[in-house]
Amino acid sequence: MTSQVSSPAEQADEANDDALVGGQRRPAGEKEIRRLDRVIIRFAGDSGDGMQLTGDRFTSETASFGNDLSTLPNFPAEIRAPAGTLPGVSSFQLHFADHDILTPGDAPNVLVAMNPAALKANIADVPRGGEIIVNTDEFAKRTMAKVGYDTSPLEDGSLDAYHVHPVPLTTLTVEALKESGLPRKEAERSKNMFALGLLSWMYHRPTEGTETFLRTKFAKKPQIAEANIAAFRAGWNFGETTEDFAVSYEVAPASTAFPTGTYRNISGNLALSYGLIAASKQADLPLYLGSYPITPASDILHELSRHKNFGVRTFQAEDEIAAIGAALGAAFGGALAVTTTSGPGVSLKSETIGLAVSLELPLLVVAIQRGGPSTGLPTKTEQADLLQAMYGRNGEAPVPIVAPQTPADCFNAAIDAARIALAYRTPVFLLSDGYLANGSEPWRIPEIDELPDLRVQFATGPNHELADGTEVFWPYKRDPQTLARPWAVPGTPGLEHRIGGIEKQDGTGNISYDPANHDFMVRIRQAKIDGIEIPDLEVDDPDNAKTLVLGWGSTYGPITAAVRRLRRAGVPIAQAHLRNLNPFPRNLGEVLGRYSKVVVPEMNLGQLAMLIRAKYLVDAQSYNQVNGMPFKAEQLATALKEAIND
Repeated sequence: MTSQVSSPAEQADEANDDALVGGQRRPAGEKEIRRLDRVIIRFAGDSGDGMQLTGDRFTSETASFGNDLSTLPNFPAEIRAPAGTLPGVSSFQLHFADHDILTPGDAPNVLVAMNPAALKANIADVPRGGEIIVNTDEFAKRTMAKVGYDTSPLEDGSLDAYHVHPVPLTTLTVEALKESGLPRKEAERSKNMFALGLLSWMYHRPTEGTETFLRTKFAKKPQIAEANIAAFRAGWNFGETTEDFAVSYEVAPASTAFPTGTYRNISGNLALSYGLIAASKQADLPLYLGSYPITPASDILHELSRHKNFGVRTFQAEDEIAAIGAALGAAFGGALAVTTTSGPGVSLKSETIGLAVSLELPLLVVAIQRGGPSTGLPTKTEQADLLQAMYGRNGEAPVPIVAPQTPADCFNAAIDAARIALAYRTPVFLLSDGYLANGSEPWRIPEIDELPDLRVQFATGPNHELADGTEVFWPYKRDPQTLARPWAVPGTPGLEHRIGGIEKQDGTGNISYDPANHDFMVRIRQAKIDGIEIPDLEVDDPDNAKTLVLGWGSTYGPITAAVRRLRRAGVPIAQAHLRNLNPFPRNLGEVLGRYSKVVVPEMNLGQLAMLIRAKYLVDAQSYNQVNGMPFKAEQLATALKEAIND
């Protein structure tokens, strides 16, 4: 939870002209430096303006500086919407602070608008008094008409409530690159680096990392690399010399927010990829990914394909069904097998997931949720696949479900999902979403000895003695603790056994149509899932509150920020967050019974709340949002306070 501060522009207005800097009176003519505890910046422009790259570079330098941070990239849903239109606006929001924060922020203090569409699409989110940096070169009649501006908002008084900085970014960039030898159109493309340089000056961000990055990214095009660096430096120098920016800002490192360790900025999909690799090394098994590209899960395929040196094999299949079929085959062959997808792909994979339940083989099904149904909103986030993960198969086919709560937590969730799959011989759903997948935050890199030992024992010989004393291998003879069947690598002498989707006879694994045996096998598979060892649910309740807010997955950040905000206002409220959604923690029923009200915020129409009501007969209240964006902390705080007072 972050403290409320005035916008940078408001703080600049409140500053005295003879303010002290570093304990000394500022010399005449020297620009003022204001110290803030947090800032929220949003870069917005056309999808071809490089806003994601700009935001990513600002984030990387902010992470290296030591601030806590949280990001929200927001991509257009269309592959390439017409330039300058509202559907084509791409934005990147970054919240960074000198203390612990949990969300990308509710509203930007600073908006960088590269064109009229970016301004119109984002202006409603900027609070009064916020700063707006506008690329005036793009405000021609034609471009304004595309988004419905009859008159220029820079001249008609509609922006009088904001501190507007009109900057001809395109013109300044072209002027800075006039000696580069690039055609004007190519030079104009570097305007995002000019904007990055300006913002880097405003907030005292390091610059060396960005220059190194640009030289590496464009190593084969040194002219382009040097042009981008020149534009970046020009933006910095513009901030230093122009009179329009009389104040720069400092946000100190979050020195007390992090435990001691080595940190890096990481996105959810990258953390998840690293978690899968770490799990395979801790299990001493090769990692196999069978995948078909789908937004927003494709980055996992891209990342894992880079790590053949860690024994990772990636297979880009022709469709979702082939992808999971290959992954299940790899599991049968003794690999840590993974398939990645999003909601539409889960539908296609459902029959093979049911086969994995029947075969009782370890398989990780990584589902990065997005807006649906059908193709839905490919680039927007949602939590609406919980019931599909829980029940989306024919017959009684229970599958464990693990849900990470932050981008960095995707690493730990991947390891935990692998632990369950390997120990209990079952497919496991790892249920992330687009908000976590694309968002980023600081991550403490763990030491190897902090990771769990995931090694498993393959079957090596006979495990059952017949009445006549003959020793045989029974593929469905179970471990008495975990109820897991043995994992027999094909080709091992003496371990030959039938495989397939038809019901198995208990123990022998032979095909069976016996009703009593089917009843037993259905119940034993359910008992195996119910018996999975998971931690008890922890409750954060310092005030013995009467209301509990219960969440899962990516709602952790907004819920926690809202709860902290309410407590600071003197409102008692308890919080608990579910990592394991199947099975539920064993103490969940007891926890729910302590509270007179239970509120469940979800980015769906109430799927977890329905499960809670059905299983525990608790009148859980839903608070729902399905607009493709994460909750805002203030929005949740208001809703929770109303629920308490109801």
